[in-house]
Amino acid sequence: MREPKQDTGGAARGFWMLWLSLLALKAAVAARLPLFVDEAFYWQEGQHPAAAYSDLPGLTAWLTRLGVELGGAQAWALRLPFLAIAALVPLLLVRMTAREFGARAGWVAGCFGLLLPLAGTLGLLALPDAMMALATLLCLDAGARLLREVDARAAVELAAGLALGALSHYRFIAVIAVGGVALLCLPQGRRALRDVRVLVAAAIGASAWAPLVAWNMDNADAGLRFQLVDRHPWAFHIDGLWFVVVQALLVTPPLFAALALGAWRGARAANPAARYFALSGALIVLGFFVLGFFADTERVSFHWPLPGYLALLPLLPGVLAAWPRWARGLAAALAGAAVLAVLGYYVAVSVPSLRARSAGEKWYPSNFAGWDELAERVQRRLRELPPGTRVLADNFKIGAELGFALGDARIEVLDHPINHKHGRAPQLRLWGLERDRRIDTVAEPALLVVGATEVEYKHLLQRYHDLCAMLGPLPPPQALNVDHGRQRFLLFALDGRARRGACTTPAMAWVDAPLAGARVGREFEVAGWAFKDGIGLARVEVLLDGRPVAQAQYGRELPGVRGFWRISNDPQHPRVGFAARVRLDAQAPGRHWLGLRLHGRDGSIEDWAEQPIELAPR
Repeated sequence: MREPKQDTGGAARGFWMLWLSLLALKAAVAARLPLFVDEAFYWQEGQHPAAAYSDLPGLTAWLTRLGVELGGAQAWALRLPFLAIAALVPLLLVRMTAREFGARAGWVAGCFGLLLPLAGTLGLLALPDAMMALATLLCLDAGARLLREVDARAAVELAAGLALGALSHYRFIAVIAVGGVALLCLPQGRRALRDVRVLVAAAIGASAWAPLVAWNMDNADAGLRFQLVDRHPWAFHIDGLWFVVVQALLVTPPLFAALALGAWRGARAANPAARYFALSGALIVLGFFVLGFFADTERVSFHWPLPGYLALLPLLPGVLAAWPRWARGLAAALAGAAVLAVLGYYVAVSVPSLRARSAGEKWYPSNFAGWDELAERVQRRLRELPPGTRVLADNFKIGAELGFALGDARIEVLDHPINHKHGRAPQLRLWGLERDRRIDTVAEPALLVVGATEVEYKHLLQRYHDLCAMLGPLPPPQALNVDHGRQRFLLFALDGRARRGACTTPAMAWVDAPLAGARVGREFEVAGWAFKDGIGLARVEVLLDGRPVAQAQYGRELPGVRGFWRISNDPQHPRVGFAARVRLDAQAPGRHWLGLRLHGRDGSIEDWAEQPIELAPR
């Protein structure tokens, strides 16, 4: 029986206020937020229409293409279809919960679907998760309907959910598997699975995987191997224990506890729909918990259990109804604060001055940072170079981000470890955009853009030598330090002629003293080492906030440097150490940024990345 209107009016108004406010906030943030590297690559895929790609099925790329076709090459336009899809998720959640547990429960579940941080921020980025969430709810809603009665409407909804999920991501296989197990655990579910209409819906959903299967058959299973083998160690590691802590913080502790309690009670409920939601949600979340002990820990995976939480949300109102009012308010307040905190993080990423302050922190948002500045510098440099000079990117991130900024989806990319690490190398080869390792000439003028911070520092010199193997000795670079060098790019003007001789690379340096973040007085010592392969350095200047404050004595003997960098061919080894005495006067106390200016013996000048120091009061 439907609840009286007066009992649901407040909850309904609260939901619509939340829905409209959150949508407006996300749209405003999405319009300012720099393009994330995965979004840029999905844009590039959308500019090369295909049924499937090396990293994903085709739907995400198609949606990015739709966005830029509607609104132009703007970040907000790229994200527009994903914002619209994400806006449908809480609406479907309200409808599904209301049908099974009453109108008020529907509005409450919808409100917490907006307040759940992982769900509330969906669509802010042009990523597959928004469509996966919608496809998950379509399948859940269809499954709950099928438990009541098998009809054409439920079968069509199931087919649509299965097809959209199959076209979104490999990970949707988990939703299909768990949903099937949950139905098999219920008598009503087993009856539904025997109905020909459900079997037809399943066949339609299975057929949506055909493009991905065909792509893998044509490309030696490269996509499957990356998703299921290459990116995972498949060896037990204790890091999986962090899952519970991370998820509790992301969902917020009261909400996490309430969802767990809802799963526990729902699995024992007499209502088939409650058992179905509880089994579906709990098995997905627990499955990813177990997977966390064996799977990839290097890349972001905290959002993987979201389909499980969506399945559990219809059970949440029943749990909260038994809580005292203050506890319900606390759960809502903490969840809302978490959503605002995530949105605040994206706002901070969008403001260069705020982002720069985080340059010395571990959580620095490198995948959002520096692309606008890089595009501006590349455009300026191209105007200085001969007409017809093209851009050559060091890795897929630079190729995709510059491609979006410059309107060129066919920027060539060099072979790079991160192309393989992120599963993008096969796709670049299919497009004919990956430069072969053996080529040592570009045949025509090119501007090579290298991401110096995309490689661990201990492997950076090897990367420079790999570039020499591909292109010959490198000309003097123009360095672009974004956010004090936390994001660092090097621009090399290549004239198209083959270069021969010893490998010449950008400079390498390290400051041994003072340490990053150290507190220093008005007079302090700066010491470290620096070298430049193939050429050597002439001198080293010490910078404070970008201005020279001391000339270092360069040439101190440090044999340990060559001992570590065994491939280095700087002719001045082992005399690559430097020391300087810095005396300050007018600088204000507080945080400052200490850097180096490295002068090569070939006349090149490179500003090294800066590190923070704390200047004590007088």
